[in-house]
Amino acid sequence: MPKSKSKRSRYTPPPPKKPPPSKLWVPVAMFTLLGLGTLVIVLNYVGLLPGGTSNRFLLLGLAEITAGFLFATQFR
Repeated sequence: MPKSKSKRSRYTPPPPKKPPPSKLWVPVAMFTLLGLGTLVIVLNYVGLLPGGTSNRFLLLGLAEITAGFLFATQFR
């Protein structure tokens, strides 16, 4: 006896695959960049970097913190 159209099974696609976990160097680089950026900004504020306080050191610290945040978005 043939199956009726309402009882036929419908195609269900397989569930999407989960991305693999991050390599070990991703969180290491993330925390290193965040820590170095903070350290550069603090040392610039205190005036312990060579050349005294400079906006270049502030921008370097902010760039390192930004790179750390970019790595944080890639961490799984």
